Amino acid sequence: MPSPAQNPQLKPAAELSIAALAGIPLVKEGDDIAGLILNGLAASGLLLRRGDVLVIAQKIVSKAEGRVVRLADVDPARDAIELAGRDGDPRRLELILSESTRVVRSRPPLVIAETAHGFVCASAGVDASNAPEPDSVVLLPEDPDASAARIRHEIRLRTGQRVGVIVTDTFGRAWRVGITNVAIGSAGIEVLRDYSGQLDPAGYELHSTVVAIADEIAAAAELVMGKTDRIPVAIVRGLAVEGHGSAKDLVISPEHDLFR
Repeated sequence: MPSPAQNPQLKPAAELSIAALAGIPLVKEGDDIAGLILNGLAASGLLLRRGDVLVIAQKIVSKAEGRVVRLADVDPARDAIELAGRDGDPRRLELILSESTRVVRSRPPLVIAETAHGFVCASAGVDASNAPEPDSVVLLPEDPDASAARIRHEIRLRTGQRVGVIVTDTFGRAWRVGITNVAIGSAGIEVLRDYSGQLDPAGYELHSTVVAIADEIAAAAELVMGKTDRIPVAIVRGLAVEGHGSAKDLVISPEHDLFR
C-alpha cells in the first residue's frame, strides 16, 4: 500500500465540511435512493463535486430493498422463545437468530450476534426504530457494499460525478459506552489507511497503525444526521479519499481477533 509520503491522496484535509441533506421523503420498497438524493440536492440548491462522500443511513437502503418484516408474519421457535426471556418478543428474537451466524453473548432479551456479513452487533442489526409501521422491524441490507456500489453507479450515470458512498449503521463498541456510526457498506473510497513504516514527528516508526477512514467519516456525518431528526443523508466534502476498498475490509479476520 502506498505510504502517505508517496500518495498525495493521503494528505490530511485542510478543511472539511459536512452538510445534512434535508427533504428526503419517507422511503418505501422499490424507491430509487439515488434519485431521492439527487432530488434533495436539487431542492437544496446543492451540486455534487468530484470527491464528495455521500453518507447514507442503512435504514433507507434497507427499506428500499424490501428488508422490512412484519412481526405478525414470524413464527418463533423454541430457542427464540428461550432467548426472549420474560421481557422480549420471541418473534423479534427469531429474526435475530435468522440473521445471525452465531450468538456471541446473550442476556435475555439482549443478544450480541455475528451476522452473515461478519459484523458483531446488537440484535444482528434487527431494529424497530424508524420502521415504516408498528410491529415491524428493519433488517440490514443483504450486501451493503453492493448497495453502496449501485447508488454510486447511478449517481455517476446521472451527474457524471465520481463520488464516494458509505452506508452506515450505529454500533456499540467493546470497552466503550455509547453507540457511534460505522460504515457497513462502502464504494469509491479508501476504507483503511495504513501508516505502517512511516515515521512520526519524534522519529518513531509506526508498525501497526491502520486508521478506519470509512468509520471516521461515518461517525462525523452522524453529528449532522442525528438519530431522531429524519435526516438519512449527509455530504462530506474536503477529503481526498477516493479508492477501491469495501466495508468488508473493516471486519477483523478470526486469526487476528483476540476476543473470539
